[in-house]
Amino acid sequence: MNGGATDAAAIPHPAAIQGDKQSLDVLALGSLAVDDVLYLERFPQPEEKLTVTHRVRRCGGLAGTALLAAARFGACCAYAGWFGDDELCRFIGSRLRREGIDLRHAVAWSGGGVIHSTILVDPVHHTRTVLAYRRGEAGPSADAPPFEVIGDSKVLLIDHHGLPGTLRAVRGAKERGTAIVADFERDSGPLLTEIVPLVDHLIVGLRFARSWLHRPDLHPRDAVDILWNRHRQAVVITHGEHGCYWRGREGETVRHQAAYSVRARDTTGCGDVFHGVYCALLARGCPIDERIRKASAAAALRAAGETDHPDGVPDERAVECLLRRSDSDNATSA
Repeated sequence: MNGGATDAAAIPHPAAIQGDKQSLDVLALGSLAVDDVLYLERFPQPEEKLTVTHRVRRCGGLAGTALLAAARFGACCAYAGWFGDDELCRFIGSRLRREGIDLRHAVAWSGGGVIHSTILVDPVHHTRTVLAYRRGEAGPSADAPPFEVIGDSKVLLIDHHGLPGTLRAVRGAKERGTAIVADFERDSGPLLTEIVPLVDHLIVGLRFARSWLHRPDLHPRDAVDILWNRHRQAVVITHGEHGCYWRGREGETVRHQAAYSVRARDTTGCGDVFHGVYCALLARGCPIDERIRKASAAAALRAAGETDHPDGVPDERAVECLLRRSDSDNATSA
């Protein structure tokens, strides 16, 4: 089942039609989701009725949120995974098109193609519970997008969905010099063991790293060292309010980026925002320490809900403001 999505496809990013060899900054193949976020008084107990204090519907998913974040940093972005024609797909398509994200390479499927999540947010303990329902396929097709689209992209963003198509795309990216950034949240099948070693920029949460390496007590610094190989450009282990640990090609030591101090409201999608900003700055040619610093700041703003956008994904201006505020606070306390 191949071919371009029709209704979803309309408006390419202006930079995507310039005719340059690498016309796309970020090409994403992973999951899209519609998130119905419910803010509660507190987390419910069995047989209990609670009032929902606020609810919002958002564009989500590992790829969807990351694409919004990359686009807010000025990246020319496209999505090339499964995409349907139901009401949920129309919702998410309208949100992505509004940001200039190109959907011409999405693979049409009449039965749907996005994950529908209900997310319960507990403001007392600052936790969230994600109830995800998937109907049909998620992630890339086994035989799309065309290799020339991958080769014309600076960065390929993948996740753990659609592993046959992901492996195909990763091999194509390797042959064509396209940087591969990965966001894996769970072990979704044996093909992942072939994909993980090929990733240039491996950015995963500590929970995945511990599960993947079968080391439940592993320190994030040690996880970086174990996951590093000679093919990597970067390994980043994110650890929520504890910041992230990372190593780049430029150095042999693992470094730590502290989390920015904010009052967390909802941590849904923080890691996806991190990936999106990282991808945008990688495509721009920024050094790794800048990528890590700004991606961390963007994730913090997402957690705090301190954005001018209803979907909660910050833009570059907001990130720069947080960084200036943080630098000023550090200078005052020094």
